[in-house]
Amino acid sequence: MKTGIKIFVAGLALAMVLNPLAALAEDSNKWTRLVEESGKVLTEVQQMPDQSIPEDLLRSCEAIAVFPNTISAGLGIGGKYGQGIIMVRDANNRKWSPPALFTIAGGSIGWQIGGQATDFVLLIMNRKSVGGLLAGKFKLGVDASVAAGPVGRAAEASTDVQLKGGILSYSRSRGLFAGVKIEGAVITQHWEGDKTLYGKELSAQQILIESKVRMPKCADALLKLLGKYPYKK
Repeated sequence: MKTGIKIFVAGLALAMVLNPLAALAEDSNKWTRLVEESGKVLTEVQQMPDQSIPEDLLRSCEAIAVFPNTISAGLGIGGKYGQGIIMVRDANNRKWSPPALFTIAGGSIGWQIGGQATDFVLLIMNRKSVGGLLAGKFKLGVDASVAAGPVGRAAEASTDVQLKGGILSYSRSRGLFAGVKIEGAVITQHWEGDKTLYGKELSAQQILIESKVRMPKCADALLKLLGKYPYKK
């Protein structure tokens, strides 16, 4: 009887130790999957005939944000919330930084009827907007101009947009990928997500600009795709 009690107590103690570890591993997997899903979204978008992001824009942007499966709901006026990643080009060698995790949230007008999940891609075209993203809560259309990005393979279609700078926004829903205007959405660093992904508390500045972390394995697909579009102004 005493042996049985001892085994029970030992098993209970082991469970108390393992459960938090399992929860931590699950959280880590969650953010790893988010980075991987971001790479998958961008890869699939660039494989869409005549609907992809123009290559010259990917070559000239200073940063890129991908928010997979952002939830939108409402009739005409609704709301949205999603989690995703941002990567920034180094100002000197133009190499891509490791991804930092962010959230996007805010109201929406005239997006769609009913609730659905939408993938969003944002191209940040100048360093000023990059600095704004790192400063804290960043509101599209207020802290930086935002415009619906052009689609298609013709470089000349996006020349005027490049000259204006700011942020270009795209969405993918129900198989359709197109430029969309999302003024009013607020982008904020996801501190807990970054802490779990990298194992220590880091600011977006440290991850994206100061090279305080190594590129995670889960960003391989993103890096491979972005590597096809070397920087060209």
